[in-house]
Amino acid sequence: MADPPQNRSANSPLRHALGEITERVTRYRSERIGEQNTKATLIVPILRALGWNVEDLDEVHLEYRGVPIDKPVDYALLLQRKPVLFIEAKALGENLSDRKWASQIVSYAAVAGVEWVVLTDGDEYRIYNALSEHDVEEKLFRTVRVSGDAAEAEDALRLLTKDELRNKSLAALWRAQSIDTRVRRAVQALFEPEPSAWLVRRLANSTDGLTAGDVKAALLRARITLDLPAAELDSSPPARERPRVLPTPPTPEEKSSHEEEQQPGTPRPAAASYDVSVKDLLDAGLIRPGLELRKRYLGSEVEATIEPDGRVRCGSETFKSLSIAAGAARVAVKGLPSDGRRYYQTNGWTFWEYEDEAGRRRVIQEIRERYLADRSADSR
Repeated sequence: MADPPQNRSANSPLRHALGEITERVTRYRSERIGEQNTKATLIVPILRALGWNVEDLDEVHLEYRGVPIDKPVDYALLLQRKPVLFIEAKALGENLSDRKWASQIVSYAAVAGVEWVVLTDGDEYRIYNALSEHDVEEKLFRTVRVSGDAAEAEDALRLLTKDELRNKSLAALWRAQSIDTRVRRAVQALFEPEPSAWLVRRLANSTDGLTAGDVKAALLRARITLDLPAAELDSSPPARERPRVLPTPPTPEEKSSHEEEQQPGTPRPAAASYDVSVKDLLDAGLIRPGLELRKRYLGSEVEATIEPDGRVRCGSETFKSLSIAAGAARVAVKGLPSDGRRYYQTNGWTFWEYEDEAGRRRVIQEIRERYLADRSADSR
């Protein structure tokens, strides 16, 4: 029987490394260990856990210079001997919010034509899109701390593996984030500095018994927010590594999670798994309604159940996707996110686990992998 995917299991190299780095960060936080020790004890182990051979100059080039007169970059990650991501390291505890650090490495990467940049002190990781046509603050894609939320750190750092960089996963997520930002601003513009005349007319015309003045007064009182869950990408094993035995039950049941995304390492188009949902798995007979999902999270056991229509029940609420349900489960354990979101950005496919026929816990992503494999075989 095949083992479950290692990209997001408790035994994965990245998860193990994150645990060790968290312990080291706690131990050394009060000390001034310097940049070189930060690299050796905190950063290099993460690169190795992500699958990069730090001893191979064709993969990881230290003190990289595009041309001899350039200022060296601490690490350049290469694919086919071409740099695809720069990493600038600072000593543990350095203030990464200082604009000069990001400006320097982002500017250098932009000149070199390298799209992605990481600024890190070994604990905090900041990922930037150097080629974005924005000010440096708006080039920031994601910030995580290894010593903070382990799941968030793992999800973000998985994007720096060779497979994800090769499949341009960061670019896909950046585009989704950029679209969300533009949509959010467009919606906000309908209400600021006062409700749009078009919106007022539209609502008044479609609501019996209300005048434009009634609608405008209501909108002026309203507190309206737009909740756009952040897009995520799955890091799944290549097709040849897919487990042969995955599900537990067979009948129709899962389709409502339209927000996950790409299937790195598979011979399908990058967006092939965006259209796979819980309902698809239900309809394919790979899971049954009522399938129980669980997750051990920060010492608490959270649970969810698959509904017949593909929605996911978690606690007293029902959610349209695995990811939103996972984000809500995390809120129940640790409270609301500090960035104002209603839920934590979470990949539900790799968060939720089910029990197979042998009573072993497996991530539900494995069932989706089976579905994709079957679909690929049918299309041949």
